[in-house]
Amino acid sequence: MWKEFKKFAMRGNVIDLAVGIIIGGAFNGIVSSLVEDIIMPLIGILIGKIDIKGLTLIIGSAKVTYGMFLQNILNFLIISFSVFIIVKTINRLSNLRKVEEEKVEEIKQISREEELLSEIRDLLASKIKSK
Repeated sequence: MWKEFKKFAMRGNVIDLAVGIIIGGAFNGIVSSLVEDIIMPLIGILIGKIDIKGLTLIIGSAKVTYGMFLQNILNFLIISFSVFIIVKTINRLSNLRKVEEEKVEEIKQISREEELLSEIRDLLASKIKSK
Protein backbone atom coordinates (compact mmCIF):
# COMPACT_ATOMS: atom_id res chain seq x y z
CA MET A 1 0.00 0.00 0.00
CA TRP A 2 2.89 2.38 0.79
CA LYS A 3 4.46 1.76 -2.64
CA GLU A 4 1.14 2.44 -4.32
CA PHE A 5 0.68 5.68 -2.37
CA LYS A 6 4.25 6.76 -3.16
CA LYS A 7 3.67 6.06 -6.86
CA PHE A 8 0.45 8.12 -6.74
CA ALA A 9 2.01 11.01 -4.81
CA MET A 10 5.05 11.27 -7.06
CA ARG A 11 3.14 11.39 -10.34
CA GLY A 12 3.65 14.59 -12.28
CA ASN A 13 0.06 15.77 -12.04
CA VAL A 14 -0.02 15.56 -8.25
CA ILE A 15 3.23 17.48 -7.89
CA ASP A 16 2.07 20.08 -10.43
CA LEU A 17 -1.15 20.47 -8.47
CA ALA A 18 0.76 20.94 -5.20
CA VAL A 19 3.00 23.58 -6.77
CA GLY A 20 -0.08 25.31 -8.21
CA ILE A 21 -1.77 25.40 -4.81
CA ILE A 22 1.33 26.85 -3.12
CA ILE A 23 1.78 29.50 -5.82
CA GLY A 24 -1.96 30.21 -5.72
CA GLY A 25 -1.77 30.82 -1.98
CA ALA A 26 1.09 33.27 -2.44
CA PHE A 27 -0.73 34.92 -5.34
CA ASN A 28 -3.82 35.26 -3.15
CA GLY A 29 -1.78 37.18 -0.58
CA ILE A 30 -0.47 39.56 -3.23
CA VAL A 31 -3.92 40.17 -4.71
CA SER A 32 -5.49 40.61 -1.26
CA SER A 33 -2.87 43.23 -0.42
CA LEU A 34 -3.44 44.95 -3.77
CA VAL A 35 -7.18 45.13 -3.12
CA GLU A 36 -7.03 46.02 0.57
CA ASP A 37 -4.10 48.44 0.50
CA ILE A 38 -4.39 50.12 -2.90
CA ILE A 39 -7.67 49.61 -4.75
CA MET A 40 -10.17 49.80 -1.90
CA PRO A 41 -8.72 53.02 -0.41
CA LEU A 42 -8.85 54.61 -3.88
CA ILE A 43 -12.47 53.49 -4.33
CA GLY A 44 -13.21 54.83 -0.85
CA ILE A 45 -11.78 58.22 -1.83
CA LEU A 46 -13.82 58.25 -5.05
CA ILE A 47 -17.09 57.55 -3.22
CA GLY A 48 -16.51 60.07 -0.46
CA LYS A 49 -13.75 58.83 1.86
CA ILE A 50 -15.72 55.80 3.01
CA ASP A 51 -13.90 52.69 4.19
CA ILE A 52 -15.69 50.02 2.18
CA LYS A 53 -14.44 47.24 4.41
CA GLY A 54 -16.09 48.93 7.36
CA LEU A 55 -19.53 49.28 5.76
CA THR A 56 -22.14 47.66 8.00
CA LEU A 57 -25.86 47.46 8.31
CA ILE A 58 -27.47 47.03 11.70
CA ILE A 59 -30.79 45.20 11.71
CA GLY A 60 -32.12 44.84 15.24
CA SER A 61 -29.26 43.35 17.21
CA ALA A 62 -27.56 41.86 14.12
CA LYS A 63 -24.60 43.58 12.48
CA VAL A 64 -24.26 42.79 8.75
CA THR A 65 -20.76 43.61 7.47
CA TYR A 66 -21.53 43.84 3.77
CA GLY A 67 -18.36 45.87 3.16
CA MET A 68 -16.23 42.77 3.74
CA PHE A 69 -18.48 40.91 1.30
CA LEU A 70 -17.93 43.61 -1.32
CA GLN A 71 -14.18 43.44 -0.76
CA ASN A 72 -14.19 39.65 -1.15
CA ILE A 73 -16.13 40.00 -4.41
CA LEU A 74 -13.53 42.48 -5.66
CA ASN A 75 -10.74 40.09 -4.61
CA PHE A 76 -12.40 37.29 -6.56
CA LEU A 77 -12.84 39.43 -9.67
CA ILE A 78 -9.22 40.59 -9.65
CA ILE A 79 -7.88 37.06 -9.07
CA SER A 80 -10.14 35.65 -11.79
CA PHE A 81 -9.12 38.33 -14.25
CA SER A 82 -5.43 37.86 -13.44
CA VAL A 83 -5.65 34.10 -13.94
CA PHE A 84 -7.55 34.66 -17.19
CA ILE A 85 -4.80 36.96 -18.50
CA ILE A 86 -2.07 34.51 -17.45
CA VAL A 87 -3.80 31.53 -19.09
CA LYS A 88 -4.53 33.53 -22.22
CA THR A 89 -0.88 34.60 -22.46
CA ILE A 90 0.38 31.05 -21.92
CA ASN A 91 -2.02 29.71 -24.57
CA ARG A 92 -0.92 32.40 -27.04
CA LEU A 93 2.75 31.57 -26.45
CA SER A 94 2.01 27.87 -26.77
CA ASN A 95 0.18 28.43 -30.06
CA LEU A 96 3.07 30.54 -31.39
CA ARG A 97 5.48 27.74 -30.54
CA LYS A 98 3.27 25.20 -32.33
CA VAL A 99 3.07 27.39 -35.42
CA GLU A 100 6.87 27.79 -35.44
CA GLU A 101 7.34 24.01 -35.08
CA GLU A 102 4.91 23.39 -37.95
CA LYS A 103 6.82 25.85 -40.13
CA VAL A 104 10.09 24.09 -39.33
CA GLU A 105 8.53 20.73 -40.23
CA GLU A 106 7.19 22.16 -43.49
CA ILE A 107 10.67 23.41 -44.32
CA LYS A 108 12.18 20.02 -43.49
CA GLN A 109 9.70 18.16 -45.70
CA ILE A 110 10.95 17.94 -49.23
CA SER A 111 8.41 18.04 -52.02
CA ARG A 112 8.26 15.08 -54.43
CA GLU A 113 9.68 17.28 -57.18
CA GLU A 114 12.67 18.26 -55.04
CA GLU A 115 13.22 14.62 -54.13
CA LEU A 116 13.29 13.57 -57.81
CA LEU A 117 15.64 16.41 -58.70
CA SER A 118 17.97 15.36 -55.88
CA GLU A 119 17.98 11.77 -57.18
CA ILE A 120 18.75 12.97 -60.72
CA ARG A 121 21.58 15.15 -59.38
CA ASP A 122 23.02 12.24 -57.40
CA LEU A 123 22.82 9.91 -60.45
CA LEU A 124 24.53 12.48 -62.67
CA ALA A 125 27.22 13.04 -60.05
CA SER A 126 27.85 9.29 -59.77
CA LYS A 127 28.12 8.93 -63.58
CA ILE A 128 30.63 11.79 -63.74
CA LYS A 129 32.72 10.20 -60.97
CA SER A 130 32.67 6.77 -62.63
CA LYS A 131 34.12 8.14 -65.91
